[in-house]
Amino acid sequence: MRVRGVVPLAVVLLLCLPGLLAAHQTSEAASPRPEASGPNLASVNAAVALVNEDGLVFGKHADRPVPIASLTKVMTALVVLDSGEPLDEWLTFAERHTPAAANAYTRIRVDSELRRGEALRIALMSSENFAAYTLARSHPGGFDAFIEAMNAKARELGMDGTRFVDPTGLSADNVSTAADLVQLVKAAAKHPEIREYSTTGYHRAHFRSPRYSLSFGNTNALVHRKSWGVELSKTGYLSEAGRCLVMLSEMNGKQVVTVLLDSLGTRSPMGDAGRIKRWLDTGARGRVAKAARRYEQQKNAAYATAQTNTVSTN
Repeated sequence: MRVRGVVPLAVVLLLCLPGLLAAHQTSEAASPRPEASGPNLASVNAAVALVNEDGLVFGKHADRPVPIASLTKVMTALVVLDSGEPLDEWLTFAERHTPAAANAYTRIRVDSELRRGEALRIALMSSENFAAYTLARSHPGGFDAFIEAMNAKARELGMDGTRFVDPTGLSADNVSTAADLVQLVKAAAKHPEIREYSTTGYHRAHFRSPRYSLSFGNTNALVHRKSWGVELSKTGYLSEAGRCLVMLSEMNGKQVVTVLLDSLGTRSPMGDAGRIKRWLDTGARGRVAKAARRYEQQKNAAYATAQTNTVSTN
């Protein structure tokens, strides 16, 4: 069990890589609105940007590298589509070559088969981890080549605060920043497949060998609300990462990228998205619950301690 207020080992190790953090800070092009004048958010780290404009409209610790959980799968989708492998090809869900994480629950049967396109759809919309793993395992060159491609794509997009070690997000060593994830969402949004698959409300996947089917639902409740005009979506959760959300949606007539990292409760990212939408429309900053504020204070104090310890040991 993780103890609140204690920085996960993955974050401490990352902060011990000064070259990674310094490179990202020196390459920062965004000039976000100061946090003091932006919306009040429950998320510890956040970024808001317009699709067709450079920089951020608003940032909150937007350059802090942190675990991103299943937001990882947006990069997984990007690498799958960049590979050019056919989406109608049948993939085999083979036994994992490395032990699965304790929270890697799946209903998919080992040795059954599913088309690559369907595997990608359920990985995005329903965060199906075995599907994401199988997509990577089926990549030309295999699993390790897929991870290399993920990191190469991150470098190509200028995501200097980002590192990947697995395609699912089950590892807390998958880290990124809110500002980096804005760039990822913008790149992913250029692919109609990612837009469609990530915003599918419900889907029934049809497997073979043996023949069976499973129903899946979208993990983002806002996808089911037409008033939000969600065009791309991905949620994530790990104890180390908190509740996370990336989303491309229409807010007050504009296409807005929202990145929310490390929220305390299951509904906090949805509440933050609403506060951002109202802030863009009226300038109202909104309010967050006391429990969320305490959680944020604990996490920020832990990050500050980790940075201090890093400086003293270097």
